Parts: sequence; structure tokens; C-alpha cells
Amino acid sequence: MDPTAPTLPAWAGGCVSKIVPALLNPSPDDTLLPAEVVDATTVVLLVIDGLGWHQLQAHAQVAPTLAALAGGPITTIAPSTTSAALTSIVTGTHPGDHGVVGYRIDVDGEVLNLLSWRTPRGDAREQIVPEVFQSVPAFRGERPVVVQNAPFRKTGFTRAHLADTRQQGWRTLPTLPVEVRRAVAAGEPFVYAYYDGIDKITHEFAFGEHYRAELAAVDRMVGELMMDLPRNAALVITADHGQVDCTDGRTELAPEVLAHVDRQSGEGRFRWLHAVPGHAADLLAAAELHHGDRAWVRSAAQTIDEGWFGPTVSDTARRRLGDVAIVARDHWWFVDPVEGSQSWLRGRHGSLTPDEMHVPLLFFTT
Repeated sequence: MDPTAPTLPAWAGGCVSKIVPALLNPSPDDTLLPAEVVDATTVVLLVIDGLGWHQLQAHAQVAPTLAALAGGPITTIAPSTTSAALTSIVTGTHPGDHGVVGYRIDVDGEVLNLLSWRTPRGDAREQIVPEVFQSVPAFRGERPVVVQNAPFRKTGFTRAHLADTRQQGWRTLPTLPVEVRRAVAAGEPFVYAYYDGIDKITHEFAFGEHYRAELAAVDRMVGELMMDLPRNAALVITADHGQVDCTDGRTELAPEVLAHVDRQSGEGRFRWLHAVPGHAADLLAAAELHHGDRAWVRSAAQTIDEGWFGPTVSDTARRRLGDVAIVARDHWWFVDPVEGSQSWLRGRHGSLTPDEMHVPLLFFTT
């Protein structure tokens, strides 16, 4: 394997997009999960936002419960960002199919922030209807209980990737297992739970004392979930992405590149450049010349040909890409002035490095 090449999603099997199909519609040839998980009467799927495999291994001493679980690393999707990855997890499809191809997506010349569901004009839930923007049903059309942050219930992004699910919101970390326990006790055969604290802490503090404290708290929560499970039940744990400490990685796009740029979408570690009409070739050449040492630089056609977004890319998904992708290596990230000042973000993700792409797939059965 070329260590300088981007780490691409393992679409054929070991990818987060395969977990829900393996649980809800297993194939005899599927080896992603062991038989005792697939055959369990009750399954809880817990997604821990930002829990990268390599970061977990480096901090195993503060997460003994997680470190002792069976399982190993798989890949997330491209880009390695929450909105795209969560949509792939719950729908069991790839971004080229469901069309959530990033965090800030160009929609007919206007950039939509998926997590806030806002454009520069403000709230976009009426202008860009979430259920139309992403219409692949979650969980194969089933309606499981979803345990996530209570304030997320009516957001545009929840409507886009979790439409028609039954929401049970948690308020603080200790109440997440309470809500899961209630759902399991009520006879729910499948429960999906989501926690975002590690992602938030890593964005602000990277991997120091705050990260270790948060990871230890999550580890205790996982232990409580395990103790609460009834007989013949399974707990499956994964993540949407890992993170990289980018404290000193700020990079301004060169003036020679910006001369060909009409607007930008994506995020700091997976930046899409949208060319001034007629300037796409010049933009690609300038980006490679000035930033090829800090990023993988690709045209949209190249990313599609290399399978970054899945084995197929719909026309809708293609229209949401830019002309040139600048995908950061190492600890670099690229500035878009329209995003405002985000220099406070120390931990970042979105790119195709192993630290961002490798996530855990862990399991426990009773």
C-alpha cells in the first residue's frame, strides 16, 4: 500500500455503510459481524461521533471497557465528516447514492450548511426541504427508536437522514443509557443511539486532558449500557470519523488559485473549489502547483473515477460537488473566508488520512 495515497472507503465490505444492512438484512456471505450479533434478539447500535480507531488505541488506558471489546477497525466514508457519514450509516448507502456529499454543500450556486441547515440567506428548511434533499429511507424503511440529543429532534439534518424514525432524546450523557434501557425494556428489537461529546471536545481541545476526561466518561457510559442489556442482546459500537490535531495547520489558498475560484464549499480538510466559468482546468493546475505538497488535489471527475464517493455517483450527487477538491494531508487545513474565523478548531476531520478514515467496529453480546 502506498503510504502517501489517500485512504479510501472499503466499499466492498469493511465500511460503516455496511453495518445497518448487516444487522437488518443480513446475507449468508456477510462477514462484517459475528453470528451471535446478527442472531441477537435485541441489538443496540451506538455511534460515538469522533471516536477514531487510532485515537482509541492511543488512549486505551482511559477507556478499558472499549479497549477490551471484540472487533477492530473499519473505514468510514468520504469525506470523513459527520453529515455524510451518519447518512451513510443509517441508510446503508454511499454518498454517491444518497447525495450528502459533505458538510457544506453547493446547491444551485448557494452553499448549504448541513448541520445547521442554513445558507447565507438564513434558515433553509423551506427553501431546501430536507426530506427531498436526501430521500433514501433510514434503516431500510423500518422505524426504530432513535436515541440522540433532544434538541436535534426537529433540525433539518435530522429530517434529512432520520425521517420517519421514532425519536427519544437524551439531555446529558448519563441519560443516554436511561433512554436506551427504556426502549429495550419496551421490547424494541433494534435501537439506534448517537453521542457527539467526543467530537465536540476534540474540536476545541484536541487530544489533551479534556479529551481523556471525555473518553473516560464515554467508556463508563458504554459499561452501563452493557450491564443493562437483557439476555440474547448485542451492543454494536462504531463512529463516523476520527480526528487530527490541526492546531498549527492553517493554510491560506494561494492568490494564483483564488484567481480562478468563484466560491468554495466543503470544509477545511476537504475543500471544494468551484471554478469561475471556463477556468476549471487552470484552477486544477494552479491548485496542484501551489498546494500539492499539503493536499491531495483532484478534479471532480478524478474523485468519481477513483471511487471516493462509492461505486456509483448519481447526477444529483455530481451536481453537488465542486470542480477541484483540495484534501488535506498531515495536519493542514485550508481557509474559506466565507466560513468566518474557525481557527479555534484544533481537532479537525474530513480528509482521507488513516487517523480520520479508520473507525472502530466493536461488539458485545449477552
